[in-house]
Amino acid sequence: MPIRLRNPIVAGVLLLAALIVMASTFAIVPETRQAVILRFGVPVGKPINAWKAGQEFGHTGAGLIARVPFIDQIVWIDKRVLDVDLDDQPVLSTDQLRLQVDAYARFRVIDPLRMVVTARSVDGVTSALQPLFSSALRAELGKVDFAVLLSPERGKVMDDIQERLQRNASQYGVQIVDVRIKHADLPTGSPLESAFLRMRTARQQQALTIRAQGQRNAQIVRADADAQAAKIYADAFGKDPRFYDFYRAMQSYRYTFGADGGADEGRGGSSIILSPQNGYLREFQGR
Repeated sequence: MPIRLRNPIVAGVLLLAALIVMASTFAIVPETRQAVILRFGVPVGKPINAWKAGQEFGHTGAGLIARVPFIDQIVWIDKRVLDVDLDDQPVLSTDQLRLQVDAYARFRVIDPLRMVVTARSVDGVTSALQPLFSSALRAELGKVDFAVLLSPERGKVMDDIQERLQRNASQYGVQIVDVRIKHADLPTGSPLESAFLRMRTARQQQALTIRAQGQRNAQIVRADADAQAAKIYADAFGKDPRFYDFYRAMQSYRYTFGADGGADEGRGGSSIILSPQNGYLREFQGR
């Protein structure tokens, strides 16, 4: 055996060098990660343990891999669902309300090679998705009223935001899994009071419109009823004109003599002096 190998220091250095070479050559890809090998910054070969729909855990491409030591670099990409958050995003709704919106989107890297080429890393994807997410959020919420976010239509708005975001996020090799709004609030201070005033004014105008429509409909119904009543009276009285004269005379007597409050009952009543032959009293003369 050479003398240099008998030296424990030399043996330790050689062993350490061997371990470093092995660590730089071999790597273990876990089930929850994807790997892309870069050689001088350029991807080499296909992604390792790439995500596939319906793939069962334990039956993937995970395991031991080899690379050229000190030359190849491994970029690790999570296979699990990741998040991108937006906090206090200013949004103007279609009813001119300024909102402060907190939202989040969940995404998964389905094309690791494209992701590495365009964004280099998962953090780069997250940074790139934030402005796209903000733009999609403002575009879709700007089409609806604030009240829609408090109604069952909220789900459709979320779907529209997800669809718009997916169109722009595909360039980074990611799939948008879900989009949700955590909360949407009116800003505090003067903007909030101004928004309340606009909402109150809008509701008052709506109430006035409904009241005016109700009055118009009531007048139409009342006019139709009066017309029908007049027609019925006319048809009935036209069959017996003498009875109509008698009926009208009885109505006049009732009002004139105070039965319907026509006389000044609170001041002791009033007296009317007429001759028996007066035409107004003809109905008292009998037939």
